[in-house]
Amino acid sequence: MSYEEKVNANYRDHEVTWYRDRLRSAEQAQKENLRSLITPEDMPWDNCEQGILKHLVHEEMATVENTLDLVIQLIPAGSKSGKHRHMGEEYMFILEGKGYSLHWDVEMELGDRYTWKVPDSPSRWEWEKGDSVYIPPNTIHQHFNDDPENSLRFISAESRIIRFMGLDDLEQLENAPEFGDKDWSVYLEDIRSD
Repeated sequence: MSYEEKVNANYRDHEVTWYRDRLRSAEQAQKENLRSLITPEDMPWDNCEQGILKHLVHEEMATVENTLDLVIQLIPAGSKSGKHRHMGEEYMFILEGKGYSLHWDVEMELGDRYTWKVPDSPSRWEWEKGDSVYIPPNTIHQHFNDDPENSLRFISAESRIIRFMGLDDLEQLENAPEFGDKDWSVYLEDIRSD
């Protein structure tokens, strides 16, 4: 028998129950009370390094959906998001407002480790209400609100699959101006009055 598999097949120095554990995990997941309906009250706001986010679907929310993270991002009048890069692609749909995104399409160099080569100049993508914007994998990006008087909002979707594969390469390069503002809820007042 090739590779002496027959001799090595009986070698045992320890045993595991990994398959049985996986079966139990699958049974437990079917019994969990995962939510199919998420109400606005269940969607928390988050003032984070990337900006002001309302989480529509997130892995911490125990939803039936388990492969996508969806947020609404609010960018106050004349402001901008944080600037970051992540391994997974992202898709945006502009709900209201107008602005633009800057994209730095990085190149990867693979040796003993991988390194990023970032271009000096970004590409500029202008958008407005009703537009969709695709952000390729590993692209450094930042969003800007062109309107000095009104906030803008967009939905952003990103797949969790990359993280499940062990490739969660999230890098924050610049924080949103509102991050750390203790009274950031004032930015929500104009959308609460709608």
